Amino acid sequence: MSAVCSPRWIRVSARRAPLLLALALLCGCGRDEATALGTLEWDRITVPAPAAEVIASIQVREGQQVAAGAPLMQLETTRTAAQLAALQAQSAQAGQALLELEHGPRNEDIEQARATLAAARAQAADASAYLARLQPLGRQQLVAAADVDRARAAAGNAQGAVRAAEQGLLALEHGTRVEQVGQGQAALQAAQAQVAAQTVALDKLALVAPRAGRIDALPYRQGDQAPVGAPLVVMLVGDHPYARVYLPEPLRLRVKVGQVAQVTLQGDERSLRGRIRSIRSDPGFNPYYALSGEDVSRLSWLAEIELESQGANDALADLPSGMPVQVTF
Repeated sequence: MSAVCSPRWIRVSARRAPLLLALALLCGCGRDEATALGTLEWDRITVPAPAAEVIASIQVREGQQVAAGAPLMQLETTRTAAQLAALQAQSAQAGQALLELEHGPRNEDIEQARATLAAARAQAADASAYLARLQPLGRQQLVAAADVDRARAAAGNAQGAVRAAEQGLLALEHGTRVEQVGQGQAALQAAQAQVAAQTVALDKLALVAPRAGRIDALPYRQGDQAPVGAPLVVMLVGDHPYARVYLPEPLRLRVKVGQVAQVTLQGDERSLRGRIRSIRSDPGFNPYYALSGEDVSRLSWLAEIELESQGANDALADLPSGMPVQVTF
């Protein structure tokens, strides 16, 4: 590109503007229509904070390559472990309550209910006998009518106590209801589920790598207390990076998913072979580094190009993220 066509900020008078426009048209400023610009990217994943706990230790450093399941970071476990112990105790209590329901009432409880029934019958017999002696005296007006009424009420209360004791004894003899056993089983299952959930929460405080990759960033340091969901570890994953480019409007109809493309890194003469793996359906505006000439007013479609492996001596794994690339189709 000639010096006349180089992008500059210049001040011109109104009389010279048509001349400069004509010179720009003559020199044919603009890039090749079959070229798209973008950057080299890696798939990124984050390991979030499962709880708002203090970072006790960090086992990795930025730039380190780790395998899947490798330890990354350890959070403080005191509070979560105490909550787990409390839930385990509640689960044990629910289990013992279920056993009590399944075994039913003890023989001693049944014998106690029988003794209570016998005492109630004796009191009822005594109250009935007293009423029977008092009623003739009441008819002869030898005692007050109020005394007769009180004796009659006492006899009725004694009979009611007998019936209550009889039903209590029957309930113990029939044992625990099936519905009560079901409720006990449900309570035990709920307690066990809470224990399982808290166990998982405790295990998550020891952060491990979900996939093999490279540690890209550690936003927090040992001793920090990140909020729940904050990214504690950022990883770059995948066998090699991919090119993320912006397709201008003239290229959109010519480029398809699965099409072969040539990717050139800025400052590197190598041309890497790739294949388009996705194209966004919603267009957006070109980023500033992809604008040239009339492209300022054009929409673009974000596309991802998967780089093909270079064989046994594949150097794609060493390519940095964010490197500017130029893609031709």
